[in-house]
Amino acid sequence: MDNPERGPNEPGAGPPGGQGVGAAGGAAGKPREGTALGRKLSRSRPWVQTGFLGLWLAPVGQWLHGVPGCVFHCYSCPLSSFACPVGVLANYAALLPVAPEMPCLLLGVLLVVAAASGSLACGWACPFGFLQDLLAKVTPRKVALPAWTGYTRYAVLAGLVILLPLLLGFKGIHFEDQQVSICRLCPAGALEAGLPYSVQGLLTGQGWLMSWFKSALLLAFVAAALFIHRPWCRLFCPLGGWLALFNRWSLFHLRFNPKACSACNLCRSRCSLGVEVDRKVNVSGCIRCLECTTCGALEPRLAGPQREA
Repeated sequence: MDNPERGPNEPGAGPPGGQGVGAAGGAAGKPREGTALGRKLSRSRPWVQTGFLGLWLAPVGQWLHGVPGCVFHCYSCPLSSFACPVGVLANYAALLPVAPEMPCLLLGVLLVVAAASGSLACGWACPFGFLQDLLAKVTPRKVALPAWTGYTRYAVLAGLVILLPLLLGFKGIHFEDQQVSICRLCPAGALEAGLPYSVQGLLTGQGWLMSWFKSALLLAFVAAALFIHRPWCRLFCPLGGWLALFNRWSLFHLRFNPKACSACNLCRSRCSLGVEVDRKVNVSGCIRCLECTTCGALEPRLAGPQREA
């Protein structure tokens, strides 16, 4: 399947602000006003994220808590409706030496979501991503990250989610007893489970229940999110890394039309992750927030991407 990619940028997380590349290349053209579709998507995204937050926190956990979701959301959260797919996968990896079972439901959910929309869930449905978007609004200036940092997500996926639980499982250590695991190092668990239970502990006289390490992890995450846009999503999220692998081939995709590009640099300026979408679209560094569609040269499409004539 062809992909409308141009230029060497990979995985698409280079710093923004570079010169836009139009159909004829060269210097930047005249400024362009945002398209009606792009402005509508930009205005509606926070409301869609809020709606999905209500879904993930809906009081239906007694029926759906064993069903893996497609977003990064802690299973131990008191209001969690679905299971965390990362935690489920790590548990299955630890159980593989003693109970070799295939997590069919989990794999089905992850494959269907990834093949249908790539990382669209990251930009529009993930509650942990939504939180980072809100924290990013506190401070206007952000630290730029080099492109290669996006690959650390796959080290987390392979190492902490699969290999480490598997190796410790061969030693007979259950996932809950493993001292080093993705769940023990997860800031979402600290925020969504550790913090509520610790506050409850203070109110009931039990004291602060969350460990000092987990508390420090939570503070470090909040501090990072103030100065780096979506630090967890860009550096460590194994689920986002998996979904982003399908950005090139998913049914939903972005299409760049070089003939409509005026080199106004609007698409790059709208991308909070620094993806140079006028050079290479549908890369793994994109969370598909669709802010770049404010530029008329980029459009959301369904079906396989086709190379522009």
